[in-house]
Amino acid sequence: MTSARAFGYPVFLDLTGTRVLLVGGGLIAFRKAAGLHAAGAAITVVAPDVRDDLTELAATVERRPYQQGEAAGYQLVMTATDSPAVNAQVAADARAAGVWVNSADDPQNCSFILPAVARKGLVTMAISTGGASPALASRLRTDIAARELTAEVEFAAVELSRQRDEIKQGGGSTEDIDWTDRVTQALRGDPAVQHPAE
Repeated sequence: MTSARAFGYPVFLDLTGTRVLLVGGGLIAFRKAAGLHAAGAAITVVAPDVRDDLTELAATVERRPYQQGEAAGYQLVMTATDSPAVNAQVAADARAAGVWVNSADDPQNCSFILPAVARKGLVTMAISTGGASPALASRLRTDIAARELTAEVEFAAVELSRQRDEIKQGGGSTEDIDWTDRVTQALRGDPAVQHPAE
C-alpha cells in the first residue's frame, strides 16, 4: 500500500453563501478574496489595515487584529498576513475547531492548498504541485491553458451539458453512455446529431 500524499485529493467546492474568514488585508489577501468572491462566498475580512479594493469584495470588514479562537465561527478560513505567528495561530484555531484552513505560502499550516486555475466558460482547469512550487503550477497553467482552453472547448462544454440535460429529461442515464463520439463532435463545433439508442 502506498503512503498518503499531502494535498493529494483535488476537489471543487460550492462556496455559494459560505461564511469564510480571511485574516489579512494586503495584496495577497486581495487575491484570495477575488477568487472567493467570484465563487459566491460571504467573506469576513479581519485585519488592522485593509486595502480599499479588498473592502469591495467582502461582506464584512473588521479593522482589528485577529482574536484567538474566532476561526471556529466560520466554515472555511484563509490567512494571509505578514506575521508567521498570526498565521500559525489562525491555522491552529481552525484545525482545533475542525474548520478547513489555508495559510498563504505556508503548507505546514494548511489543511488545503489552492491550485493554479484557468477558466474558459464552463471549463475550469486546476494544476497543483502539492505545495512544492506554486510558480511551476502557474507556469504549467498558463502554458496548458493557452493550448487547450479554446473557443471549441467552451462550446463543447455548453453543448455536452445540453445533451446531458436532454438525456436526463428523457428518463435516461448519462452514466450508461459512451461519450467518446459526442465529445469529439462537440469539440469540432458540430451541432448534435441523432445518436442511436445507447
